[in-house]
Amino acid sequence: MFDVLIIGGGVSGISCALVLGSAKNKSFVRDKRIGIITHQKTSSLQEALFNNAYGIAPGKLGSELLAESTEHLSKAYPHIIQLPEEKVLKIEGQFPEFIVITNKNSYQTKTIVIGIGSANTFAIDGLMHYVKPHQKSLPEKQRIQLKNSDHKVTEGIYVIGTLAGWRSQLAIAAGSGAAVATDLLTLWNNGVQTHSHDSIR
Repeated sequence: MFDVLIIGGGVSGISCALVLGSAKNKSFVRDKRIGIITHQKTSSLQEALFNNAYGIAPGKLGSELLAESTEHLSKAYPHIIQLPEEKVLKIEGQFPEFIVITNKNSYQTKTIVIGIGSANTFAIDGLMHYVKPHQKSLPEKQRIQLKNSDHKVTEGIYVIGTLAGWRSQLAIAAGSGAAVATDLLTLWNNGVQTHSHDSIR
């Protein structure tokens, strides 16, 4: 049983996992089981080139960033369980006992975070009734998002990145993933407002 399973290995998903991973020494996180399905083949980053993203050298390819980000997560926070090359087909159950069914396996989790992009090919059974037109995309692009309030779709399910209705800027997607990570940390810390910072001190 995962405490949280993140679906999506793009900017928002990896950002969420990195923040959760960095909090590993906090007493209320130490025993949490965290996983991420790092499917990246359909990520919009596959065709991206970055010249305007904070902290990223100009000319960086999105495809390079995708590969580097999963490696970074693996090396910095090996306790985060990465599940590569699996595609989520269906979600069953309700909080705190969900079953996430992929093309290869099924997983039990208390909480789900979804960050797989806003393409209208979205087809996760069990979530289709939350789909609506994207609020910040041109209508002709036919993008979609999941209905949510401050990233929360329903009890135990969160959505991040463009699928949450944000614009497709790397910094916005990263911030969305980090925001939900800190919301989860706050929940795990009995509602005490919580974040996770590294420091040279």
